[in-house]
Amino acid sequence: MKKLAAKVLCGLFAITATAGFSMVVEAAHGDKVNIAAPFKATVLVDGLGSPWEVLWGPDNSLWVTERQAKSISKVDPKKGKHKVLYTFNNAVAAPPHQGVLGLALDPQFLKGNNYVYTAYTYEVNGEKHARIVRMTYDPKTETLRDETAILDNLPASVDHNSGRLRFGPDGKLYYTIGDQGNNQGTRVAKEIQAQMLPTAEQVAANDYSLYPGKILRLNADGSIPSDNPVLNGVQSHVYAYGFRNTQGLAFVGDKLFATEHGPSTDDELNLIEKGGNYGWPYVAGYRDNESYVYANYSQASKELQAKFDSNNIPAGVPTQLETDFNAPNLKDPLKSFNVVRNGYDFADETYAPLYYVGWPTIAPSSVAYYPADGKITEWQNSLLITTLKNGAIYRVKLDGKSEQVQGDVEKLFKTNNRYRNVLVSPDTTKIYVATDNGGNALGKDGKPITEMENKGAIIVIEYTGDKTGK
Repeated sequence: MKKLAAKVLCGLFAITATAGFSMVVEAAHGDKVNIAAPFKATVLVDGLGSPWEVLWGPDNSLWVTERQAKSISKVDPKKGKHKVLYTFNNAVAAPPHQGVLGLALDPQFLKGNNYVYTAYTYEVNGEKHARIVRMTYDPKTETLRDETAILDNLPASVDHNSGRLRFGPDGKLYYTIGDQGNNQGTRVAKEIQAQMLPTAEQVAANDYSLYPGKILRLNADGSIPSDNPVLNGVQSHVYAYGFRNTQGLAFVGDKLFATEHGPSTDDELNLIEKGGNYGWPYVAGYRDNESYVYANYSQASKELQAKFDSNNIPAGVPTQLETDFNAPNLKDPLKSFNVVRNGYDFADETYAPLYYVGWPTIAPSSVAYYPADGKITEWQNSLLITTLKNGAIYRVKLDGKSEQVQGDVEKLFKTNNRYRNVLVSPDTTKIYVATDNGGNALGKDGKPITEMENKGAIIVIEYTGDKTGK
């Protein structure tokens, strides 16, 4: 049952002190959180069905997609009251990345139209697909109706569906599709398609089978914008490509930033450029040949596929060094989380049996912009990145032109949770953090955990210090 009344969050933060900030100490379990100024935290609502996206609507409500519950809902940001607006009975929901995913409100929402856009996975004859749909909101009844697919029969999988959806300042919709988890796990025999671009014949036939590993750009009716890039002589929905699993999108002015899950190292923060190639699967992070080699298991024998290991590659699996790949439109990330040297111990017994939670990846799940005129002076002009494995928020400062990362990265608000999404309130004094219902992570004690402290919750972290922004 959902707990609608806000409550003080137990066992919260351990933050590294920075200039102008008070040190936050480890909280004892109890009703009150033993933290010093300038932050306090409460659980606004919990028990949600795997919240994926949280947006601030012009009606001053939190708009939420619940991946596992297959629904769009609203939450009162003050009282935590939760109301389901629509459930997608045709959707298929399953861990880790299937169900109702991204959400976008039309730029003219409640001003000229009431359109709401979302994306979800479904199944036909045992095959996974995804679609982007438009719906109409009725503010009187607080319901959604008239589900209309604007882009259908998109590739989907049990893994790496991405699914982040954003309107840009240009009025276009941007949508991420992951590499489907190909070349690993249960999909080890399937080739990664992140470098493969659609042909003119495929575009004419509405064949989107080569869209995995891409960021799409589309008109609000799902059609291809006339100013989309021409790649290999073909114009399609593809705006940029060469991605593994891009779960975070945020606009800063007209600049688009994205976060991407790396394999065992090298999660990425990218500045997305029109027609850019971001390297996957040939490059992870920087093209430095450190702790990553592209191992093409999809071209190996079944016997070798059965021995899949991303870090200890059996002899006979085709491999390629990062520096063996070249492309004129190749783009380096702004930041890699985290680069390690060759010889890194990916089988550290400290993390057994969940070795992967000890890898240097952080699993970035969303990104939001903290504005240059925000009330928290130290955070101004920063990106806030949620992480799944670390259950923390990483703050990344941008330069004056919002084009480069500047200075150190700050790790904030560590809890025994997996953080799925972050939202900055319009007044910039609060951030809303959605948590996963389950999964694996690295706990506050540095050991693997399988039980989340706040399941399917929205946590409000409020700044209580000087709010002048000066």
